[in-house]
Amino acid sequence: MSVSGTYNHAYPVEKFGLKDLGHVSYNLEAASLYEESLRRKEAVLVAGGAINAETGIHTGRSPKDKFTVLNSATEGKVWWENNNQMSQAQFDVLLEDFIAHAKGKDLFVQDLFGGADPAYRVNARVITEFAWHSLFIRNLLIRPDRSALADYYPDLTIIDLPTFKADPKKYGCRSETVVAIDFAKNIMLIGGTSYAGEMKKSVFTYLNFVLPAQGVMPMHCSANVGDDEDTAIFFGLSGTGKTTLSQDPDRILIGDDEHGWTKDGVFNFEGGCYAKAIKLSREAEPEIYATTERFGTVMENVVLNPETRVPDFDDESKTENTRIAYPIDFISNASATGRAGHPKNIVMLTCDAFGVLPPISKLDASQAMYHFLSGYTAKVAGTEKGVVGPEATFSTCFGHPFLPLHPSIYGNLLRELIAKHHVDCWLVNTGWTGGKEGVGRRMPIRVTRRLLSAALDGSLNKAHFRTDPYFGLAVPTSVPGVEPHILNPVKTWASKADFAATAKHLVDMFHKNFLAFETHVDAEVRDAAPTAQIAAE
Repeated sequence: MSVSGTYNHAYPVEKFGLKDLGHVSYNLEAASLYEESLRRKEAVLVAGGAINAETGIHTGRSPKDKFTVLNSATEGKVWWENNNQMSQAQFDVLLEDFIAHAKGKDLFVQDLFGGADPAYRVNARVITEFAWHSLFIRNLLIRPDRSALADYYPDLTIIDLPTFKADPKKYGCRSETVVAIDFAKNIMLIGGTSYAGEMKKSVFTYLNFVLPAQGVMPMHCSANVGDDEDTAIFFGLSGTGKTTLSQDPDRILIGDDEHGWTKDGVFNFEGGCYAKAIKLSREAEPEIYATTERFGTVMENVVLNPETRVPDFDDESKTENTRIAYPIDFISNASATGRAGHPKNIVMLTCDAFGVLPPISKLDASQAMYHFLSGYTAKVAGTEKGVVGPEATFSTCFGHPFLPLHPSIYGNLLRELIAKHHVDCWLVNTGWTGGKEGVGRRMPIRVTRRLLSAALDGSLNKAHFRTDPYFGLAVPTSVPGVEPHILNPVKTWASKADFAATAKHLVDMFHKNFLAFETHVDAEVRDAAPTAQIAAE
């Protein structure tokens, strides 16, 4: 076995049990990983300087193939209704077979940090079979200074072997794809999928497990901060606008996807961004678009002109979930520290496929917890395997696939922090208006940006609000620069009767979904539900 790169000689991969390998590359930077990716034909060069890789049949995460080991670290602690179980014996055999599968292979190792706050970060070692995966995770996590690698010891080890095919009978999994997590050994195994997003979400899952016990709220959110140190966080699932809306040229970007909230403020878990590329345009999102023309950016499943290698971001023939991964410093106004003070505003982004929620609503503390636990949105095509069009869903805490613990733990932490720091909370619909999906249109991004600007600068607090008769939400009746009818969804529908029927149907869905949480919350949160008498009509 030969090695190259920068690493801690006291803790090579052999210490983990990997042996009889080909060549092991430690902490290679972008130029070397470009060379390896292209030499191995894993990716192609794109006009402008990025590389583009295809992920095959897996163009999104595979949440049904994710398993947590049942052992002393997880029994009685993990939210098993949401997490598939794997026995310790099955995981141990799986790990042995991963190690055997790696024999003779060239591997790429990145020693990285998950978390910009040194008090709470995790040392995450990511071992990959593909060179482009190594560049992807190097872009997405925090890159230590070279000097820090001399005594680097991993708290968490991730092994990603896309060519490994799992045996469901042998390991107790569901298919040839497996994502298995052992919280006692702090090992995560990813096999049978080339989708790189599984790696970053594995780190997020780990932090969701360990941080609440330290009084830290892990959040599936983006965050930015203004000149007045007015931090804002944006909850939402993939495709709801977390990345796009947080990258505001007038505010400093803290991060686009995952953060923690401590007694001292907010910190980014990552050192990069993972933006959806479908329909990306230079005019609408200039900062994000510019990253696609930079050396170091990794694209996934973007269709290229075969002759010019110019990307066609409107082409969704491979998947709607086309992606670009780049270091956060590719954004000109990104934070150098990944840290900021306590939030002044919390924005919950929901992609309402029914088209009945207002474009923005103000929430009181109980409503904020209700909607956080509900996590209403729509899955966007391609984000998960099998999703081919927008589907209404309730993803508790706006990220249920990544929650090892019961949602009430995260909900109560958030509620305490909101009350302690007097945070304004907003529900923003980035989904449909004028009708449900297939009839109406997506909410214009200019409208959403204008409403968010008014919320974040404080001017929206001075508006006159009406109470929505279906959802009990406080909705502004007028906002400068926004057409008044958009603020009242019923006025955008051709049929008022259809609107009423659809709204009542969604209210009923909220009530049925929240039954699972009613015994975990107090009466104030239960009473924050959409108007009960309308749901019963």
